[in-house]
Amino acid sequence: MAAKAVTRFAAILAAAMTIAAVPASAQTNDPNAGRTKTDCTGATGATAADCPKDGNDAKGGAGAGEQGAVTLPALIVDLFPNPPAAAAPVPTPRPSAPPADTQAGPPAGGPIVSPTDLVATAPRRAIAGEFVPDEVLVTVDGDVGAVQQIAASFGLEVRSQRQSRLLGTTLVRFGIPDGRPVGTVLAQLAADGRTLRREPNHVYSLQQAAGIVNYAFERIQLDNKQASGENVRIAVIDTGIDDTNPALSGVIADQFDAMPNVPVEKRDHGTSVDGLIAGVGALEGMAPGARIYHARAFEDGRSTMDVILSALDWAADQNVSIINMSFVGPKNDLLATACHNARGLGIILVAAAGNNGPKAPYGYPAAYDGVIAVTATDAKDGLMQQANRGAYVFISAPGVEMVAPSGAGSDVVTGTSFAAAIVSGAIANLIHASPERSADDIEKALAATARDLGPKGRDNDFGYGLLDTKAAANK
Repeated sequence: MAAKAVTRFAAILAAAMTIAAVPASAQTNDPNAGRTKTDCTGATGATAADCPKDGNDAKGGAGAGEQGAVTLPALIVDLFPNPPAAAAPVPTPRPSAPPADTQAGPPAGGPIVSPTDLVATAPRRAIAGEFVPDEVLVTVDGDVGAVQQIAASFGLEVRSQRQSRLLGTTLVRFGIPDGRPVGTVLAQLAADGRTLRREPNHVYSLQQAAGIVNYAFERIQLDNKQASGENVRIAVIDTGIDDTNPALSGVIADQFDAMPNVPVEKRDHGTSVDGLIAGVGALEGMAPGARIYHARAFEDGRSTMDVILSALDWAADQNVSIINMSFVGPKNDLLATACHNARGLGIILVAAAGNNGPKAPYGYPAAYDGVIAVTATDAKDGLMQQANRGAYVFISAPGVEMVAPSGAGSDVVTGTSFAAAIVSGAIANLIHASPERSADDIEKALAATARDLGPKGRDNDFGYGLLDTKAAANK
């Protein structure tokens, strides 16, 4: 009997060692099909070797927050009780379509179990980029009762829940009160079939670099005397704005505050972006007459995924033609789905490529398929030194040392944020001239008519090249 017991113990020990040797793998979910993609995920500081070098690869990877970002205000600091640990880069190939959830879970209305009794049925997923360390975002198939039952089953708190138009389901922000790692909770939730998608609550940052007459009109071939975005509806997701600035007089059609419990302290970035798009008077924007629907989703340069999704849903409800997103953060499946569905509604999505330097990982949402990723150039068409590089960069536009309205009146601004605003304004001119043009048609026209910069053809620095509004209008 003793010999049999020893033999059985040895077999159990060998099996346990075999299981422990299986490495954890990253989950990838991609709602966008059509182009071959390479996932180049990684935290800030990933090297250029982490990302594709030639223009034949498409979008992938994860972007981190802007270097030198300012400190969060007190009310947002409370969301980050512990500094998140940076995840190691985990490059993995991406499928062309999102894989179906194949993990079996308990039926709706099943027994409530203690989280200590749960065994994670999926390996801990790789998480890239900064995220709220005690929260997860989950889309749920079920009503309020199902949400509460999931919270009880997994030892979580329901911090917010709402019906998302762009996600097409209920989005729940669960809190983790007991200190479990986000990756562990995501793996545990995967065992419940009522949870459809599970993501970290990633943190995103505005893309403003340190900062004459606006030279953008000349560089992008747009006659400032004929420029017009009259009645074109554009949503901007950014900081709060100074709507008393003369440059925004009559420009703002409506506003939405996606973070109403956080006091507004910073208004410069959003004011500059709105002004560059549609400003009037001495600081005229690219598309005077356009109607701006402004969503405040950032304070002190920072926001979170749930706040941004709320702003995106509001923007989609305003029947806008363009959404300007001058911010960058990690890859997040919920953001990918929202962008994919917004594009499906015919909305043109414009985003900053990022200001984190040539060795930075890809920045999102710019790196998603269907989003026009904009990099910044100067008055001599030179690339902004701190701009992100990569195969996802779509087009170049002026964004270095431009005069723009700000909360204090006006300022000289630099960054891919402002280059994105120039592109949004230029596209508004195209829509004003030809309202029947589709998002796909405009995107193709921008690519076909851009003035080539750098190596011949599309490249990782300038994309297709410098925006040429006049040529795109005639394409």
